[in-house]
Amino acid sequence: MTIPVKGNIIRSEQSSTDMYVSIDLVEEVIERQLRKYKNKLVARQQDGGNFQKEFLEKEVEDQDIQIIRSKKFDIKPMYPEDACIQMELLGHSFFAFVNAETDEINVVYKRKGGTYGIMEPDV
Repeated sequence: MTIPVKGNIIRSEQSSTDMYVSIDLVEEVIERQLRKYKNKLVARQQDGGNFQKEFLEKEVEDQDIQIIRSKKFDIKPMYPEDACIQMELLGHSFFAFVNAETDEINVVYKRKGGTYGIMEPDV
C-alpha cells in the first residue's frame, strides 16, 4: 500500500498466507507512520519552522568524506534483462548499465518477492 502525502510517501508492504491478515498488518504499519508524520508536522509548526536561532548560530563541523575503494571497468550497452542476469552473477542488489535500447545509464535493482525494478533518467 502506498499513500502519497504532501512531499512524502507513506508505504507498507506485508505478505502472509491470509489476505485479511496481510491487510491488518499493513493497516498497523500505515497507521503508525501516519501518526508519526502528523506529530512531526505539529512539532514543526509549534517550533516555528525548521530554522531556530540556536541552530543557525552553531558552527557545523565539516566531515571528510573518504572514498575507500574505486573501481574502473568497461561498460558495454546491454538490455535490462541481461543487466539483471549480470547483477545476479555478481551477487549485488543493484547494477548500473548503459541501456542498449535508449543509450542512457539505467540501474536495475532487486525488490522483495524476487522481482526487479529499473531506474531510468527523467529527461
